[in-house]
Amino acid sequence: MADSISRETLTALSELDSCSVANAIECFDVRLRNEGFTDRTIRCRLPSLPPMVGHAVTVRIRAAFPSWKGDNYLGQSDWWTNLRFGPAPQVLVIQDMDQQPGTGAFIGEVHAAILQAVGCVGAVTNGAVRGLPGIERLGFRLFSGSISVSHGYIHIVEAGGVVEVGGLRVAPGDLIHGDVHGVVRVPLDIANEIPAVAGRIREQEGRVLHYCQSPEFNLGRLRSIVASNSCGVSSDDVSRISQDLKQEN
Repeated sequence: MADSISRETLTALSELDSCSVANAIECFDVRLRNEGFTDRTIRCRLPSLPPMVGHAVTVRIRAAFPSWKGDNYLGQSDWWTNLRFGPAPQVLVIQDMDQQPGTGAFIGEVHAAILQAVGCVGAVTNGAVRGLPGIERLGFRLFSGSISVSHGYIHIVEAGGVVEVGGLRVAPGDLIHGDVHGVVRVPLDIANEIPAVAGRIREQEGRVLHYCQSPEFNLGRLRSIVASNSCGVSSDDVSRISQDLKQEN
């Protein structure tokens, strides 16, 4: 399914903010509106960087106690193969399994550079990150629950399974979008349609914004503008956009 996402779609998604992506997803009624995104515990650490889009590669980690195998986390490199052979680009999603997540940071400047070199554009974790100035210079996006000065006893417990980060469940291959607002999972079966629907919503929002600044503003007219559809796009619009995309393909 992940391979069906076109390069054009990925580029278009990277030009959208996460709020616009979330708004567009709502128009398809594929999930509840309070699902599919991270909660307030996950923060964008480098808000000056552009939006992040990629397919999830997942790991579970611990940092509070040493690994029983005694491996250093940079020595646990077998899972990097998941990045090299998965659909590009990738986003690393890391679930910190410690009772108190964030005891140590899995991602620092060196690890971010390695991950970037093998095809990863960013990382999301309920744990900690560090080395932010250097990582920002790399352009590697970071979303985390905390910041730490140390990597502690960080080690990988599992690679490749379903993880949960900030209330968001993520499976390998899921399409992830993130920016200063947070992180949202984009359903693969509607991903190619999201940019067009988001564009229609922005057109509707633009009319509202323009009218709010008009010298002829009145509440009655405003109500008629916003009453057409709560998400700014009708079900007929969504169906028409979907049909147009199918004909193009």
